[in-house]
Amino acid sequence: MKVLLLSSAYNSLTQQVHVELKALGYRVGVAAATTGEAMRQAVHQFQPDLVLCPMLAQIIPRDIWERYTCIILHPGIVGDRGGNSLDWAILNEETHWGVTAVQAADEVDSGAIWATYEFKMRAASKSSLYRDEVARAAVKAMLVAVRRFESRMFVPAPLDYSRLDVRGRFRPFVKPKERQIDWQCDSVATILRKIRSADGAPGVLDEIDGLPVYLYGAHEEGSLVGKPGQIIAQRHGAICRAAVDGAVWISHLKRKGEHPNDYFKLPATMVLGDRLADVPEAPLAIHAENCGATFRDIWYEERNDVGYVNFRFYNGAMGTDHCRRLEQAMMYARQRPTKVIVLFGGQDFWSNGIHLNLIEAAADPAEESWRNINAMNDFVLSLLTATDHLTIAAMYGSAGAGGVMMALDADRVLAREGIVLNPHYKGMGGLYGSEYWTYSLPKRVGVVRAKQLTEQCLPISVREAKAIGLIDDIIIQDDLGNGSFGRFKSQIVRIAENFARSEHLAALLERKRAEREADEKIKPLEQYRFEELAEMNQNFWGEDRSYHLARSAFVRKQPRPGHLKCFVALENEVENEPSDEIKSISASRYALPTGGWAEHQPAA
Repeated sequence: MKVLLLSSAYNSLTQQVHVELKALGYRVGVAAATTGEAMRQAVHQFQPDLVLCPMLAQIIPRDIWERYTCIILHPGIVGDRGGNSLDWAILNEETHWGVTAVQAADEVDSGAIWATYEFKMRAASKSSLYRDEVARAAVKAMLVAVRRFESRMFVPAPLDYSRLDVRGRFRPFVKPKERQIDWQCDSVATILRKIRSADGAPGVLDEIDGLPVYLYGAHEEGSLVGKPGQIIAQRHGAICRAAVDGAVWISHLKRKGEHPNDYFKLPATMVLGDRLADVPEAPLAIHAENCGATFRDIWYEERNDVGYVNFRFYNGAMGTDHCRRLEQAMMYARQRPTKVIVLFGGQDFWSNGIHLNLIEAAADPAEESWRNINAMNDFVLSLLTATDHLTIAAMYGSAGAGGVMMALDADRVLAREGIVLNPHYKGMGGLYGSEYWTYSLPKRVGVVRAKQLTEQCLPISVREAKAIGLIDDIIIQDDLGNGSFGRFKSQIVRIAENFARSEHLAALLERKRAEREADEKIKPLEQYRFEELAEMNQNFWGEDRSYHLARSAFVRKQPRPGHLKCFVALENEVENEPSDEIKSISASRYALPTGGWAEHQPAA
């Protein structure tokens, strides 16, 4: 069966749907639903049996849905309609929410229902809920809807508001005034809800010292207090602002401009600059215990011979300072009398590599790119050379580019079922990449497969990643209930402690040291780094400006010319060597071109 994915962006959910359907053997096309004409062109070229819309910001033209069955994944419960579904769910403190697969119809989100799944809401941002609970429910609903369509026997249920179990209703777009914060009256809980409901986009418009800004990345503070509205502390790029009953940390801001692309998200302290001259730092040691509610992006925990290096970076981006502090945390962990070190990424992302927003905002983006990739390399080196500990990369969130390569340098890579990995760099204007990937990637998957992964620029599922040796095992998530991250963490703890207690650990570590020494004699890590950075030097300072143009467009959410012509069905061609057509494609994991489409043949 041929399934066409029409999506407004090739975001994490669209990638998950893509890799799931591909794994099941369907012929999958992917197209940009940017305009009605682009959708018509894609449908005409692909001639699908079924059209699926994982993420849709445009209305499907009537002439398409009248001819083809079009199923839209709506991030709301049955009966919910409107463009701000999750926003309202957070603002209204819904305890349960869901995803519904609805058929395209005259009125948006009002079509017949193919499948629906609900989940418990947690206190989190819209973006975090979307990447976790919404994504898992959406993939489940999508798979059920596809099977039901394929059976040719299922009749989708019409939306009937007279039914008692239909709780949803139409909701208009959230108006800015409904999210406006009154720092003199609003409680911490209210402020958190307002900012979290707008995280990702559009942000909550506010004013700080006369500067209009959008707020993102809200965290509760449990001990600091001050005059409501006053900025009372700063820490690692975030600011702490007092409320009537406590305080709130805000990690990122975006200045308001006349045009949408005038400014982009940056750490709050960077945006405010000299306005924070009198605001004190509130340092917190990485090994501090029982800190209560606060903002921390890196911290260390230890129990039962296992050290845990935790990191949570906004959107998975790692700037120079993040990398330096993560390296320090790793070196601290290596000095502890433990046997196993676990790298614990966050719930939203594991890592997406270097911080493109910070690089774009730098006075000299090429120089900051160089500083950032070298800091990233220094951290990876601290992981690669940790021969006295068994190291584990625990990946709950998806990862891309240098974030994937960073994980591969651990002894064991464990990933949650359902996430997507993008082990490539070239989508960002032909970026070569570093993080010692030319050592670690071929070591895991072989030279041919390593070239294929980095040249094709396609996402892969964790099942495929395990099959080819990219990761070691998959942590199964068996339901859509709340607390999934906690259960994942508990499973990782049991695995790590089992390694720490194992009578075979000493032999494992001895073999690890011997292998590292043998590899170093064949080709030193310094040489891998030198060769990778020689390529990166050309990306940063060479005549070809593709990386800088692509980075600027990505950060400012603008179309990037020439990227992702299509996802080509050339899997059989690249068993030994990527074809010239694949080499010429500048793919991207962030967006789709207008009118682009693609087809994947099922694997043989």
